[in-house]
Amino acid sequence: MGFYLNPGNGSFEEALHSRIYVDKTGLIGRTNELINTKEKYICVSRPRRFGKSMALEMLAAYYSCGCDSKKLFMGTVIEQNDTFPVYLNQYDVIFLNMQQFLIEAEQGKVTEHLEQQVLEEVYETYGEFLKKPVTGLADALRRIYVKAGKKFIFLIDEWDCVVRERQKLEELQQQYLDFLRNLLKDQPYVALAYMTGILPVKKYGQHSALNMFWEYSMIDQNVFEEYTGFTEQEVKELCQRFDMDFAQTSNWYDGYRFRQFQHVYNPRSVVAAMKGRHFSNYWTATETYEALKIYMDMDFDGLRSDIVRMLGGERVRVNTLSFQNDMRTFKTKDDVLTLLIHLGYLGYDADSKEAFIPNKEISGEFENAMSVGGWTEIMRILKASEKLLEDTLRCDAKSVAKGLDQAHTEVASVLTYNDENSLGCAISLAYYSARKDYRLIREFPTGHGYADVVFLPLPFTGKPALVIELKYDKSAVTAIDQIKDRHYTQALEGYTGEILLVGVNYDKGNKSTPHSCVIEKMVYKGSE
Repeated sequence: MGFYLNPGNGSFEEALHSRIYVDKTGLIGRTNELINTKEKYICVSRPRRFGKSMALEMLAAYYSCGCDSKKLFMGTVIEQNDTFPVYLNQYDVIFLNMQQFLIEAEQGKVTEHLEQQVLEEVYETYGEFLKKPVTGLADALRRIYVKAGKKFIFLIDEWDCVVRERQKLEELQQQYLDFLRNLLKDQPYVALAYMTGILPVKKYGQHSALNMFWEYSMIDQNVFEEYTGFTEQEVKELCQRFDMDFAQTSNWYDGYRFRQFQHVYNPRSVVAAMKGRHFSNYWTATETYEALKIYMDMDFDGLRSDIVRMLGGERVRVNTLSFQNDMRTFKTKDDVLTLLIHLGYLGYDADSKEAFIPNKEISGEFENAMSVGGWTEIMRILKASEKLLEDTLRCDAKSVAKGLDQAHTEVASVLTYNDENSLGCAISLAYYSARKDYRLIREFPTGHGYADVVFLPLPFTGKPALVIELKYDKSAVTAIDQIKDRHYTQALEGYTGEILLVGVNYDKGNKSTPHSCVIEKMVYKGSE
């Protein structure tokens, strides 16, 4: 057992013995299907805090020769898989944490340092087959394969750190990519190559050295969806175990969407909330909001407006295909938004090709980034939103209309009121503070159309539901009548209690007081 060659199962055993362990061993069944096939090159990219390293430690424990991991996997999902005994501790594993090599190596000598460290262990195990001098790691592994028939599984963590953290050193990046290509591409000794990082691999300008990899990213995780983060069922079980409110957990950490799994949670934040028994923004523990601010402040036409719309609960369409998969080459706002998807700051719906802010935790990151400059008008709206909600709950329609007038003045620098949709975005933004106690739903389906904005109270808040209907150049009374005529409140499945019906009209011809508002209170007893 070595550090790089067959690292063993110690790290995975620590994970199993941790206070919170969620069984993701089903991933092994997926990788077993790909061993020694044309699909054996796998690059799974995810944001920080999404369990990439833990997945690699689990794979190392399962595949590594020289240790007995059978007991560790007893009672797990993979134990019931037919392939479980076939590959258990049957392969030599080479485990590479590229972050370590980048930190330890002399400037520009990352691959040289890597080869020196790994070859030392390879010689200790297979020195009898390497009597003649070798030209590098790939040469050594080829000789071992020819003479001993040995194949290797490569597990590479933080594969993209050289590209992310040495952005200006293009010569180093090309040297590194050439090294990986020579080590892995078309080599007969490769049984499986599983890389993880934050960014996908297929572009990087003209230097597409790693085009043999099948990519599974936040744009499309495909068969690895279930193992990207915590699923809804896994979070429900954790909430029950730790006596934490599931609705609040969802509000804080849910929001990542894939084709099959529509509710994927940030795993690290969920674990932190369960262990600390407290909902908070745990994202900032591993990354500062300045990283987000850099990209938010990029001067691309329409980027600022798109961010504000998403903060207001809207989705924006994104072309993810032009992104060059690096952190320097940005030609359009779509490139910036695509990077934010890969970094986890935005969720993405692959079917509609739309991006959105996934949850309360990430909304807080955007708010923090806005607060340090350049977004003063939006910050004034957010700060005034507490009073607007209080006025609404007091049914003070006059004050609500006045508050919306003020919000309109602030948001006009970014958004233009030209239809009910843009009006809805601005009003959702004006009610921003409500999200600490409510779940915001834009375009809420009712069976008789769509309610423009609905705020459903989280359990135990004791607050009424809000159904907000918007009109453009009509009247607030018309909005209230539509809520009643189309029975919008009957669509609030599972909700009983007080509901405030809020009708808002924007009169573009009235420059002094363009908004009018009517608020009515009702008690809904369900569909009885």
